[in-house]
Amino acid sequence: MRREKKLQITTVKNHKTTDGNTIISILVPYFCDDPTPLIEALSNQNTKQVELVLYDDGSLDGRLTQKVTHAIQSANMPVRLLIANQNMGRSAARNHLEQAAHADYVLFLDADMMPDKETFLQTYIEQIKQNNVAIVFGGFSVAQETIDHKFDLHRALSAGSDCLPAAQRNLLPAKHVCSSNLLVRKDVLSTCPFDTGFIGWGWEDVEWAARAAEHYPIIHIDNPALHLGLESAETLVRRYRESAGNYARFAARHPDLAQQLPSYRTAKLARRIPGLKLLRPVLSALARDPWHLVPMKIRIFALKLWRAGWYAETLV
Repeated sequence: MRREKKLQITTVKNHKTTDGNTIISILVPYFCDDPTPLIEALSNQNTKQVELVLYDDGSLDGRLTQKVTHAIQSANMPVRLLIANQNMGRSAARNHLEQAAHADYVLFLDADMMPDKETFLQTYIEQIKQNNVAIVFGGFSVAQETIDHKFDLHRALSAGSDCLPAAQRNLLPAKHVCSSNLLVRKDVLSTCPFDTGFIGWGWEDVEWAARAAEHYPIIHIDNPALHLGLESAETLVRRYRESAGNYARFAARHPDLAQQLPSYRTAKLARRIPGLKLLRPVLSALARDPWHLVPMKIRIFALKLWRAGWYAETLV
Protein backbone atom coordinates (compact mmCIF):
# COMPACT_ATOMS: atom_id res chain seq x y z
CA MET A 1 0.00 0.00 0.00
CA ARG A 2 1.33 3.41 -0.99
CA ARG A 3 2.06 5.70 1.95
CA GLU A 4 0.96 9.32 1.57
CA LYS A 5 3.75 11.86 1.76
CA LYS A 6 3.56 14.08 4.84
CA LEU A 7 3.17 17.78 4.11
CA GLN A 8 6.26 19.72 5.13
CA ILE A 9 6.61 23.49 4.89
CA THR A 10 9.92 25.36 4.91
CA THR A 11 9.96 29.08 5.71
CA VAL A 12 12.22 31.75 4.19
CA LYS A 13 11.98 35.37 5.35
CA ASN A 14 13.81 38.68 5.15
CA HIS A 15 15.20 40.83 7.96
CA LYS A 16 12.15 43.11 8.25
CA THR A 17 9.63 42.32 10.98
CA THR A 18 5.97 43.07 11.51
CA ASP A 19 4.63 45.10 14.42
CA GLY A 20 1.28 45.97 15.95
CA ASN A 21 0.61 48.54 13.21
CA THR A 22 0.38 45.97 10.43
CA ILE A 23 -3.07 46.30 8.88
CA ILE A 24 -2.93 43.99 5.86
CA SER A 25 -1.24 40.66 5.19
CA ILE A 26 -0.91 40.22 1.41
CA LEU A 27 -1.21 36.51 0.63
CA VAL A 28 0.11 35.08 -2.64
CA PRO A 29 -0.12 31.36 -3.47
CA TYR A 30 1.70 30.11 -6.54
CA PHE A 31 2.66 26.94 -8.35
CA CYS A 32 5.54 27.22 -10.84
CA ASP A 33 4.70 30.90 -11.49
CA ASP A 34 7.27 33.64 -10.90
CA PRO A 35 5.99 36.14 -8.28
CA THR A 36 9.10 38.37 -8.32
CA PRO A 37 7.58 41.16 -10.48
CA LEU A 38 4.64 41.34 -8.05
CA ILE A 39 7.00 41.44 -5.05
CA GLU A 40 8.90 44.35 -6.60
CA ALA A 41 5.73 46.23 -7.56
CA LEU A 42 4.22 45.91 -4.08
CA SER A 43 7.52 46.91 -2.50
CA ASN A 44 7.39 50.20 -4.43
CA GLN A 45 4.04 51.15 -2.87
CA ASN A 46 3.31 52.45 0.64
CA THR A 47 4.19 49.33 2.65
CA LYS A 48 4.48 50.70 6.19
CA GLN A 49 1.38 48.87 7.39
CA VAL A 50 1.67 45.79 5.18
CA GLU A 51 3.35 42.38 5.19
CA LEU A 52 3.66 39.89 2.33
CA VAL A 53 3.36 36.11 2.71
CA LEU A 54 3.92 33.80 -0.27
CA TYR A 55 3.12 30.10 -0.51
CA ASP A 56 4.92 27.88 -3.02
CA ASP A 57 2.44 25.04 -3.50
CA GLY A 58 4.95 22.32 -4.30
CA SER A 59 6.72 23.81 -7.35
CA LEU A 60 9.94 21.99 -6.38
CA ASP A 61 11.95 24.35 -8.57
CA GLY A 62 15.27 25.29 -6.99
CA ARG A 63 16.03 28.07 -9.47
CA LEU A 64 12.65 29.69 -8.92
CA THR A 65 13.05 29.47 -5.15
CA GLN A 66 16.47 31.12 -5.39
CA LYS A 67 15.06 33.93 -7.53
CA VAL A 68 12.12 34.52 -5.18
CA THR A 69 14.41 34.45 -2.15
CA HIS A 70 16.59 37.16 -3.69
CA ALA A 71 13.53 39.34 -4.34
CA ILE A 72 12.37 38.81 -0.76
CA GLN A 73 15.68 40.01 0.66
CA SER A 74 15.45 43.18 -1.46
CA ALA A 75 11.83 43.96 -0.60
CA ASN A 76 10.88 47.12 1.29
CA MET A 77 8.51 45.29 3.67
CA PRO A 78 8.36 42.14 5.80
CA VAL A 79 8.14 39.11 3.52
CA ARG A 80 7.89 35.39 4.25
CA LEU A 81 7.91 32.50 1.80
CA LEU A 82 6.31 29.20 2.78
CA ILE A 83 7.59 26.34 0.61
CA ALA A 84 5.48 23.17 0.56
CA ASN A 85 7.01 19.85 -0.45
CA GLN A 86 3.90 18.83 -2.39
CA ASN A 87 1.00 20.38 -4.26
CA MET A 88 -2.16 20.52 -2.13
CA GLY A 89 -4.39 22.68 -4.33
CA ARG A 90 -5.64 26.26 -4.38
CA SER A 91 -8.01 26.08 -1.41
CA ALA A 92 -5.48 24.39 0.89
CA ALA A 93 -2.80 26.91 -0.11
CA ARG A 94 -5.05 29.84 0.77
CA ASN A 95 -6.01 28.29 4.09
CA HIS A 96 -2.32 27.83 4.98
CA LEU A 97 -1.63 31.45 4.06
CA GLU A 98 -4.51 32.72 6.18
CA GLN A 99 -3.18 30.82 9.20
CA ALA A 100 0.28 32.39 8.69
CA ALA A 101 -1.00 35.98 8.40
CA HIS A 102 -0.28 38.39 11.26
CA ALA A 103 -2.72 41.17 10.34
CA ASP A 104 -6.46 41.30 10.97
CA TYR A 105 -7.07 41.68 7.23
CA VAL A 106 -5.71 39.58 4.37
CA LEU A 107 -5.47 40.50 0.70
CA PHE A 108 -5.32 37.56 -1.69
CA LEU A 109 -3.42 38.16 -4.93
CA ASP A 110 -2.24 35.79 -7.64
CA ALA A 111 1.44 35.64 -8.49
CA ASP A 112 0.77 36.71 -12.08
CA MET A 113 -0.97 39.97 -11.12
CA MET A 114 0.20 43.55 -10.74
CA PRO A 115 -1.36 46.56 -8.97
CA ASP A 116 -3.13 48.72 -11.53
CA LYS A 117 -2.56 51.96 -9.60
CA GLU A 118 0.10 53.45 -7.34
CA THR A 119 -2.63 53.91 -4.70
CA PHE A 120 -3.62 50.21 -4.84
CA LEU A 121 -2.66 49.30 -1.27
CA GLN A 122 -3.62 52.67 0.18
CA THR A 123 -7.14 52.28 -1.22
CA TYR A 124 -7.61 49.06 0.72
CA ILE A 125 -6.14 50.56 3.89
CA GLU A 126 -8.65 53.42 3.65
CA GLN A 127 -11.51 50.94 3.19
CA ILE A 128 -10.48 49.22 6.41
CA LYS A 129 -10.03 52.40 8.45
CA GLN A 130 -13.16 54.15 7.23
CA ASN A 131 -15.66 51.33 6.77
CA ASN A 132 -14.51 48.36 8.88
CA VAL A 133 -15.34 46.17 5.88
CA ALA A 134 -15.65 42.36 5.98
CA ILE A 135 -15.13 41.39 2.32
CA VAL A 136 -14.00 43.65 -0.52
CA PHE A 137 -13.28 42.65 -4.11
CA GLY A 138 -11.33 45.17 -6.19
CA GLY A 139 -11.80 43.75 -9.68
CA PHE A 140 -9.53 42.91 -12.60
CA SER A 141 -8.05 44.58 -15.64
CA VAL A 142 -6.28 43.04 -18.63
CA ALA A 143 -3.90 44.41 -21.21
CA GLN A 144 -5.65 45.94 -24.20
CA GLU A 145 -3.66 43.76 -26.55
CA THR A 146 -1.75 40.49 -26.32
CA ILE A 147 1.65 40.08 -27.94
CA ASP A 148 1.16 36.36 -28.53
CA HIS A 149 -2.05 35.45 -30.39
CA LYS A 150 -2.44 32.27 -28.37
CA PHE A 151 -3.66 34.46 -25.47
CA ASP A 152 -6.23 36.42 -27.51
CA LEU A 153 -9.16 34.23 -26.44
CA HIS A 154 -8.47 34.60 -22.71
CA ARG A 155 -7.96 38.36 -23.01
CA ALA A 156 -11.26 38.79 -24.86
CA LEU A 157 -13.09 36.48 -22.49
CA SER A 158 -11.77 38.30 -19.42
CA ALA A 159 -12.51 41.73 -20.84
CA GLY A 160 -16.13 40.76 -21.41
CA SER A 161 -16.90 38.86 -18.21
CA ASP A 162 -14.24 39.46 -15.53
CA CYS A 163 -13.26 43.11 -15.96
CA LEU A 164 -16.59 44.61 -14.94
CA PRO A 165 -17.09 47.91 -13.06
CA ALA A 166 -17.97 47.74 -9.38
CA ALA A 167 -21.50 49.05 -9.96
CA GLN A 168 -22.27 46.05 -12.14
CA ARG A 169 -20.55 43.54 -9.86
CA ASN A 170 -22.50 44.80 -6.85
CA LEU A 171 -25.78 43.71 -8.46
CA LEU A 172 -24.93 40.08 -7.69
CA PRO A 173 -21.96 40.29 -5.31
CA ALA A 174 -21.20 36.60 -4.68
CA LYS A 175 -21.16 35.74 -8.38
CA HIS A 176 -18.37 38.21 -9.16
CA VAL A 177 -15.99 37.35 -6.31
CA CYS A 178 -12.67 35.77 -7.24
CA SER A 179 -10.03 34.55 -4.81
CA SER A 180 -7.51 37.08 -6.07
CA ASN A 181 -7.54 40.83 -5.43
CA LEU A 182 -9.82 39.87 -2.56
CA LEU A 183 -9.61 41.65 0.82
CA VAL A 184 -11.08 39.70 3.74
CA ARG A 185 -11.19 40.21 7.48
CA LYS A 186 -9.51 37.23 9.13
CA ASP A 187 -12.43 36.32 11.36
CA VAL A 188 -14.51 35.85 8.21
CA LEU A 189 -12.09 33.18 7.02
CA SER A 190 -12.19 31.52 10.43
CA THR A 191 -15.95 31.21 10.07
CA CYS A 192 -15.89 30.43 6.34
CA PRO A 193 -12.65 28.76 5.22
CA PHE A 194 -12.10 27.76 1.61
CA ASP A 195 -13.43 24.29 0.87
CA THR A 196 -10.48 21.96 0.20
CA GLY A 197 -12.85 19.50 -1.47
CA PHE A 198 -12.54 21.51 -4.67
CA ILE A 199 -9.86 19.90 -6.81
CA GLY A 200 -8.00 21.70 -9.55
CA TRP A 201 -9.33 24.85 -11.18
CA GLY A 202 -12.65 26.63 -10.90
CA TRP A 203 -15.62 27.55 -8.69
CA GLU A 204 -14.00 27.33 -5.25
CA ASP A 205 -14.03 31.12 -4.98
CA VAL A 206 -17.69 31.58 -5.98
CA GLU A 207 -18.71 28.76 -3.62
CA TRP A 208 -16.78 30.42 -0.79
CA ALA A 209 -18.40 33.78 -1.56
CA ALA A 210 -21.87 32.21 -1.54
CA ARG A 211 -21.28 30.81 1.96
CA ALA A 212 -19.66 33.98 3.26
CA ALA A 213 -22.48 36.16 1.89
CA GLU A 214 -24.91 34.40 4.22
CA HIS A 215 -23.15 36.05 7.17
CA TYR A 216 -21.18 39.04 5.89
CA PRO A 217 -21.71 41.83 3.33
CA ILE A 218 -19.61 41.69 0.16
CA ILE A 219 -18.55 45.05 -1.26
CA HIS A 220 -17.17 45.59 -4.77
CA ILE A 221 -14.95 48.58 -5.48
CA ASP A 222 -12.96 49.78 -8.48
CA ASN A 223 -9.40 49.01 -7.36
CA PRO A 224 -8.30 46.59 -10.07
CA ALA A 225 -5.27 44.37 -10.32
CA LEU A 226 -3.81 43.78 -13.77
CA HIS A 227 -4.03 40.12 -14.76
CA LEU A 228 -0.83 39.23 -16.61
CA GLY A 229 -1.04 35.45 -16.54
CA LEU A 230 -3.36 34.89 -19.47
CA GLU A 231 -3.82 31.28 -20.51
CA SER A 232 -3.60 29.84 -24.00
CA ALA A 233 -6.75 28.66 -25.73
CA GLU A 234 -5.51 25.07 -25.36
CA THR A 235 -5.30 25.51 -21.58
CA LEU A 236 -8.73 27.15 -21.36
CA VAL A 237 -10.36 24.31 -23.29
CA ARG A 238 -8.75 21.77 -20.97
CA ARG A 239 -9.56 23.67 -17.78
CA TYR A 240 -13.17 24.25 -18.72
CA ARG A 241 -13.59 20.52 -19.22
CA GLU A 242 -11.82 19.62 -15.98
CA SER A 243 -13.82 22.17 -13.96
CA ALA A 244 -17.08 20.24 -14.44
CA GLY A 245 -16.66 18.35 -11.16
CA ASN A 246 -16.09 21.58 -9.23
CA TYR A 247 -19.11 23.14 -10.93
CA ALA A 248 -21.29 20.22 -9.84
CA ARG A 249 -20.09 20.64 -6.25
CA PHE A 250 -20.90 24.36 -6.33
CA ALA A 251 -24.32 23.95 -7.99
CA ALA A 252 -25.39 21.22 -5.55
CA ARG A 253 -24.54 23.41 -2.55
CA HIS A 254 -25.92 26.68 -3.86
CA PRO A 255 -28.72 25.88 -6.32
CA ASP A 256 -30.41 29.27 -5.95
CA LEU A 257 -27.26 31.18 -6.90
CA ALA A 258 -26.30 28.65 -9.58
CA GLN A 259 -29.63 29.12 -11.34
CA GLN A 260 -28.98 32.87 -11.63
CA LEU A 261 -25.74 32.35 -13.56
CA PRO A 262 -25.44 32.21 -17.36
CA SER A 263 -23.36 29.01 -17.06
CA TYR A 264 -26.36 27.20 -15.54
CA ARG A 265 -28.80 28.36 -18.19
CA THR A 266 -26.37 27.43 -20.95
CA ALA A 267 -25.81 23.99 -19.42
CA LYS A 268 -29.56 23.42 -19.26
CA LEU A 269 -29.83 24.45 -22.91
CA ALA A 270 -26.95 22.15 -23.83
CA ARG A 271 -28.84 19.17 -22.41
CA ARG A 272 -31.54 19.73 -25.03
CA ILE A 273 -29.19 19.91 -28.03
CA PRO A 274 -29.19 16.53 -29.77
CA GLY A 275 -25.80 15.20 -30.75
CA LEU A 276 -23.85 17.83 -28.80
CA LYS A 277 -21.26 15.25 -27.76
CA LEU A 278 -20.52 14.62 -31.43
CA LEU A 279 -19.91 18.36 -31.89
CA ARG A 280 -17.28 18.56 -29.16
CA PRO A 281 -14.28 18.21 -31.51
CA VAL A 282 -15.70 21.01 -33.66
CA LEU A 283 -16.36 23.29 -30.68
CA SER A 284 -12.88 22.65 -29.32
CA ALA A 285 -11.28 23.38 -32.68
CA LEU A 286 -13.28 26.61 -33.12
CA ALA A 287 -12.32 27.83 -29.64
CA ARG A 288 -8.65 27.00 -30.14
CA ASP A 289 -8.61 28.41 -33.70
CA PRO A 290 -5.09 27.32 -34.67
CA TRP A 291 -5.66 28.99 -38.06
CA HIS A 292 -6.33 32.47 -36.57
CA LEU A 293 -9.33 32.78 -38.88
CA VAL A 294 -12.40 32.46 -36.63
CA PRO A 295 -14.07 35.69 -35.39
CA MET A 296 -13.60 36.16 -31.65
CA LYS A 297 -17.34 36.14 -30.88
CA ILE A 298 -17.63 32.69 -32.44
CA ARG A 299 -14.57 31.43 -30.54
CA ILE A 300 -16.05 32.61 -27.23
CA PHE A 301 -19.44 31.09 -28.07
CA ALA A 302 -17.80 27.78 -28.99
CA LEU A 303 -15.79 27.74 -25.74
CA LYS A 304 -18.87 28.44 -23.62
CA LEU A 305 -20.92 25.79 -25.41
CA TRP A 306 -18.02 23.35 -25.00
CA ARG A 307 -18.03 24.03 -21.27
CA ALA A 308 -21.83 23.85 -21.08
CA GLY A 309 -21.82 20.40 -22.58
CA TRP A 310 -19.55 19.05 -19.87
CA TYR A 311 -21.41 20.93 -17.13
CA ALA A 312 -24.75 19.59 -18.36
CA GLU A 313 -23.62 16.06 -17.58
CA THR A 314 -23.08 16.99 -13.92
CA LEU A 315 -26.46 18.65 -13.27
CA VAL A 316 -28.92 16.57 -11.27
